[in-house]
Amino acid sequence: MEVLSVLNLGEFAQIFSKMGMFPVFDLAYYIVSILYLKYEPGSVEVSRRSPVASWLCAMLYCFGSYIVADMMLGSSPIDYFQHNSHILLASAVWYLIFYCPLNLFYKCVAFMPVKLVLVALKEVVRARKIAAGVHHAHHAYHHGFFIMVIIGYVKGSGVALISNFEQLLRGVWRPETNEILNMSFPTKASLYGAILFTLQETYWLPVSKSTLLLIFTLLMATTKVVMTARHSHGSPFSLVESWVCFLLFGSPLGGSEDNHHHHAPAVAPASPLKSKEELSEGTRKRKVKKAE
Repeated sequence: MEVLSVLNLGEFAQIFSKMGMFPVFDLAYYIVSILYLKYEPGSVEVSRRSPVASWLCAMLYCFGSYIVADMMLGSSPIDYFQHNSHILLASAVWYLIFYCPLNLFYKCVAFMPVKLVLVALKEVVRARKIAAGVHHAHHAYHHGFFIMVIIGYVKGSGVALISNFEQLLRGVWRPETNEILNMSFPTKASLYGAILFTLQETYWLPVSKSTLLLIFTLLMATTKVVMTARHSHGSPFSLVESWVCFLLFGSPLGGSEDNHHHHAPAVAPASPLKSKEELSEGTRKRKVKKAE
């Protein structure tokens, strides 16, 4: 506590918790979300063939977590679309990323130094959404600990959870990419964050919400920036998760998948230096060259 008082962390955390997310942080969230949409296979082709479908996909990427959480809490799934300024801002980002002349806007936001800043700002919004989801669920269900965790989890990773539905809008069906079966780092972190904020909301965690929000945001932003800079899509929790899974369930995390690959024919692995988004972008460019 003396260290916290010297660093004046409590006061800084209070100021941070009261910061508004619109428009700067929300803009970064929309840019990164739609940027990842453009990396997905078939997204550029859909934007040329059916702009309406492309726009719907972009809105799901930006507001999917709100849609799923509202449905689970008994509200209208289109309730968030009453916020016209947010919809217009996200729509403007979608248009610039997909239709800007010479692809200038996309090239600017995909430039690594700029992208790292945007990714960090996006994680600020994600942490705030998790905390808000838990708080909202706590008001509706005072003793529903599991409901608080679920709503916070959905608020932080709702886009990934409905990715298969979004794929259908693009004419793609890849059930093996189900986020429940193959959790990415943001999805896992959202779950762990939802648990922490639930413990804090129910007074099981002796720390103020503003301090927890600040610490969790710093951890999320730092980890995600480092992973993006290194083109890594692994999980920093893998070592601990494997040990816990071995202790509780008798096999390390992903053990069956490893055994399956052990008996499968040898296939040259993709370069570990390339991320999923880069591989998708490279595939799309090769298709364009062949068409030319």
